[in-house]
Amino acid sequence: MKVNSEDMLLYAVTDRAWTESEDLYSQVKKALKGGITFLQLREKELDEETFLKEALKIKELAKEYDVPFVINDNVDIAVKSDADGVHVGQSDMEAGDVRKKIGKDKILGVSASNLKEAKLAEEKGADYLGVGAVFSTSTKLDADEVSFDTLKEICDNVSIPVVAIGGISKDNILKLKGTNVDGVAVVSAIFASSDIVNDTKELLKLSKEMVKGDK
Repeated sequence: MKVNSEDMLLYAVTDRAWTESEDLYSQVKKALKGGITFLQLREKELDEETFLKEALKIKELAKEYDVPFVINDNVDIAVKSDADGVHVGQSDMEAGDVRKKIGKDKILGVSASNLKEAKLAEEKGADYLGVGAVFSTSTKLDADEVSFDTLKEICDNVSIPVVAIGGISKDNILKLKGTNVDGVAVVSAIFASSDIVNDTKELLKLSKEMVKGDK
């Protein structure tokens, strides 16, 4: 399974910080009902066994909605769960090594914050790029902001899809018009919502409007 630009329209990254009264599985189901086009399971605290069990359950849920499903950072869990792929950051395993481990048919996403990182990731086999943080974000406190000019420069100089990430919400998404990005990756805009289904629908609509403005 490989990705196309339409898969990037509304890319959801999970965060169990807001589960409280319901579990992550039901939150993800609501996001899928609302129309997310890509799903990344991000778990920093779970032990490997619990993470694997969760990955297997959520993989089946994503399959029901025909949405690509990747694991954040953990290549072993991605391989063991037979997820559609994995997303790695600059401080994780090098993209070429990840590609060797997951095989040529799995999706490889790589984070980038400048053109040099973006070009290298593409060269090493990345299928798409996550570029950010485009706005300040509460979910990744160590993330440096990436200017719109840098985002546009990356989009204009790689041939793989690019998704913008970092602090994106319904209130600021349309500011990304003109960057030529293929879509947005969001965390709290979906998972901190009290009405995940409807907020997801609205985000998808706004993302389509944002992308359409560039085409």
